[in-house]
Amino acid sequence: MVHTGCPNAVESETTMTNLNSTQRGWRVLISYVLLGTLWIGVATTAGASSRSPASTVGPESVAVYRVPNLAPASTTISGRAIDGIGCQTQGKESVKYHIHIRVAIYVNGHMVRLPGGIGITQPQLVEKYSTGKFYDAGLYDCLYWLHTHVADGIIHVEAPTKQVFTLGQFFDVWHQPLGISRLGPAKGAVMVFENGKKIAGNLRNTRLLAGGVIQIDVGTPVIPYHSLTYKVTGGCGEGTRSCSLPKG
Repeated sequence: MVHTGCPNAVESETTMTNLNSTQRGWRVLISYVLLGTLWIGVATTAGASSRSPASTVGPESVAVYRVPNLAPASTTISGRAIDGIGCQTQGKESVKYHIHIRVAIYVNGHMVRLPGGIGITQPQLVEKYSTGKFYDAGLYDCLYWLHTHVADGIIHVEAPTKQVFTLGQFFDVWHQPLGISRLGPAKGAVMVFENGKKIAGNLRNTRLLAGGVIQIDVGTPVIPYHSLTYKVTGGCGEGTRSCSLPKG
């Protein structure tokens, strides 16, 4: 008898080889699909984060972005001096040092803003204009030397003498935390850039420089530093020695 081999075994080996090839093909395909999905997700997140939200020009001739406030201005302390910074009533305000700093904030890649009225005690004087709300001290409240009038990110330093002020002092007036892992209610790694330079060391010691731009990132992704140009106009604008209300 002539043996012709085992055709069933050959068929089984061929079937297994084809099956393994098919499985490898599916694994490669799934890997590409997963990588593609991941890339699309990252690109979408980055694109959404890098796009500037809608904005209007506010009472200080600076863009006011339509984004949430980081925290309410109402947490401002009630009028006592803090960090050597006083709170002046409208009648006793003396301004011999007046500068502006613009602050941009991103939390997990999304812009939030400083509200208007930080550093102004209650009840605030709120003026409504076609360009938006302007917050100031009225007859029965006071204004800290570090404050905001509009939700446009502009910190006003209006002090009786020229001296060094810091971002930490501003947040103390606001009564909101600032540290390496928290900014106001937002939690995550905190990075601060000033005029394009990353701040090393204690973030609270970041100086408030005339005409400066400060960018604060909390969490990820970290948005690349954006250089912002601005000029504050109106009653609290460039070169003024007191804050009268804007016209219009």
